[in-house]
Amino acid sequence: MRVLIFHGYLLRGTGSNVYNAELAPALTRLGHEVHLLCQDRRAEALSWVDAVADWDGGQLSMRRLREPARCTVYRPDIGGLLPVYVADEYEGFDARPFPALDDSELERYLAANVAAVSEVAALVAPDLALANHEVMGPAVLARALAGQVPYAVKVHGSALEYTVRPYLARFGPYAREGMEGARAVLVGSRHTAERLWETIEDSTLPAKTRLGPPGVDVHAFRPRPRAEAAERVRALADRLERGEAASWGGEAGAATALRALRPESEPVVSYVGKLIVSKGVDLLLAAWPLVVARVPEARLCLVGFGTYRDALVRLLAALAGGDLAGALEIAARGRELEGGPASKLAYLTAFLEGLGEPRRELYLRSAARAAERVHFTGRLEYADVPELLSACTAQVVPSTFPEAFGMVAAEAAACGALPLSASHSGLAEVTAQLAAAVEDPVRPLLSFTLGPGAVEQLADRLASWLELDEPTRSRASAALAAYARQHFSWEGVASRVIDAASGRLDELPEP
Repeated sequence: MRVLIFHGYLLRGTGSNVYNAELAPALTRLGHEVHLLCQDRRAEALSWVDAVADWDGGQLSMRRLREPARCTVYRPDIGGLLPVYVADEYEGFDARPFPALDDSELERYLAANVAAVSEVAALVAPDLALANHEVMGPAVLARALAGQVPYAVKVHGSALEYTVRPYLARFGPYAREGMEGARAVLVGSRHTAERLWETIEDSTLPAKTRLGPPGVDVHAFRPRPRAEAAERVRALADRLERGEAASWGGEAGAATALRALRPESEPVVSYVGKLIVSKGVDLLLAAWPLVVARVPEARLCLVGFGTYRDALVRLLAALAGGDLAGALEIAARGRELEGGPASKLAYLTAFLEGLGEPRRELYLRSAARAAERVHFTGRLEYADVPELLSACTAQVVPSTFPEAFGMVAAEAAACGALPLSASHSGLAEVTAQLAAAVEDPVRPLLSFTLGPGAVEQLADRLASWLELDEPTRSRASAALAAYARQHFSWEGVASRVIDAASGRLDELPEP
């Protein structure tokens, strides 16, 4: 089959970018021909892309990289203005949150993509199509395909939570327009399905909503012997230093951060994701001194970029310097430090305010040592992450905002690392699946509860895992990896997308 995919963003990074960068080659491995519309300016560097096309010269121009062209990537001319769900910087674009666009800018963006999809559809005659996000992908396909090509919608969550729900009067009609014409709507979890149904007033939507979580590249994300994993981390640092790794746009200190890790002799805990308030990284940093007090040899590696990076560095420095007043100020300002309105970080504040003597002195003494064992890599490209994650003993997913699916938790499990996640939304649903694979002593260590005691609970779960005897931890690691191999694969995801776009709802599980 010829499958048209509208993504609209990059093919590198996190979230929906990773989803589409994994889905497209999985579809080609199943024998399908893929035509993917996005805004990635370096798509030709990806091994699975066989042809690239754009409208930079005013009309569609295609360049074939190899034959046969199983996957062609098209870049519509949107004039440089890229609407996004969360404020961030994208090289080469004027990236602005959807609500910041005026009506004429929004309509120009929509019209440019509709024209591009219409032209590609006329050229390749796709059998099926897939739109990503609630806005604007579904509306683009609804208008461009005009009922001539069946399509499905993949809900990722960020558009729903950051754009459609808060600005329903403006963006709800676009979401409804796109959903109405879809054969099926794929969600990562029951939580996301319920949020979608509450938001979009469409009585037909629940009946065509099906589970369609992302997958894991179990060939890349897999356990490795400790010595081999350590060597691969060092090799990644070497490649980053020479500019030969897949990562781009990262920090000069990424190689230095990776070289500080000693996975052959010291347990490594990681965080992989955006450095924004809603990801809860502040909770992990506040918990880290408690972890190091129990496991002094542990190291924490933070992978990612975002508008809250500077505030996190300030928080770490305040704790290390014994400046609780400074840390409390950061907690009080919250989103203000990433460019939003001031909003107290309630869980961090509760922990800091609850530090009485002599506990406070012990905590701050440990915080000074713990800060020396925290390493920021900045951006690592998705293709580089398995090299690090296979060397990790645990990965923390401390998000305080609803997540459609716990993909990073599933990737950690595939590597045999403990995925410690906040117990809510799609994260809780992934945790429930993984909990069935491990023994009783490990099950409670897979999640922590958001609330006034979140920092202490996170620290206790993490330290308890690191303190487990080696046989128990090894059995749990093997069980987690085996479960991930069996239940999360991109070929399975690709097959579900084909079923969804074809309208074969009986073949897909209900959320």
